[in-house]
Order: sequence, then C-alpha cells, then structure tokens
Amino acid sequence: MHCPSCQADDTKVVDSRLAAEGSSVRRRRQCLTCSYRFTTFERVEEVALTVVKSDGSVQPFDRDKITFGVRAATKGRNVTEAQIDQLASDVEDELRLAGVEITSSRIGLAVLDRLRLLDEVAYLRFASVYKNFDGASDFQSELELLSKMSATGPAPAPVEAL
Repeated sequence: MHCPSCQADDTKVVDSRLAAEGSSVRRRRQCLTCSYRFTTFERVEEVALTVVKSDGSVQPFDRDKITFGVRAATKGRNVTEAQIDQLASDVEDELRLAGVEITSSRIGLAVLDRLRLLDEVAYLRFASVYKNFDGASDFQSELELLSKMSATGPAPAPVEAL
C-alpha cells in the first residue's frame, strides 16, 4: 500500500477492525518513511451481475433502478428509506445466488414478492407498471391474486429459472 502523503510503498498495519457489519475490514496504517497515518478498507470484490432484457439485450445490473422503482411505488405510503434499501439488498442478494446473468423478469418478480409483504398498495402500483396494466380489469385480477396469496401465507420460495 503506497503512502498517500509521500508515496512510499513501505507501510505497516497499526490496527484492524471489522466495518460495515462485518462485510469489510478497516485498517489503520502508518508509513514507515514519513510516519503519516491513514485508513484503508478491504472488501470482497463481487462479480458484476448482468441483466438480460426481454428484447435480448444485456446490460449491467443497477441496484438504483430497483430503489427508484420501489420508491415510486411507495410514494405517500408508510414505508421508510431503510425498508426500501433493505428490500433492494434482499433482491440483490437473491439474484447473486442465482448466478451472474439474470433476466429482467426475475428481478421484477423478486421485487413484487417482497413488496407484497411490505405494502399491498405499493405492490399494486409496482405490478401495474411491471405487468403493463391496460384497465381496471387488470387491477381486479391482480387484487384477486393478491387476496389468494395473502390467504395462503408468506411468499413462496424464489423460482430458480423463469
């Protein structure tokens, strides 16, 4: 590790601690040349996820798109930013377990599964955009499906391949 002050490459670790709930390591270092102290963080480098769109195009996964969509669906509802961030994290974690290439439909279904448990109105709002509702009958059908799912209990386990 090069010293940010004098660019010397001989530094020592003075202290190490877990950071970010154990997902990274915070290290205090000291330059052996100029005695400058600085902090570094060590994290696991995650493999980039790619999304296969319905038209066959491929693009990098962007978690911000999930939070943006969920934030729009929950606007005016009693849902906190922390809940939105947790939902996005849960979806991303599920997708990472599925592999490096995922379909956009799988992302949408994962979001819908979690929104149903978080807020039913937000679920319907998100579903209306995701499923491209054309009229009131689409809402009625989705409400009936939502009622059936609510009566049967928690969401089913994620589907492996869509």
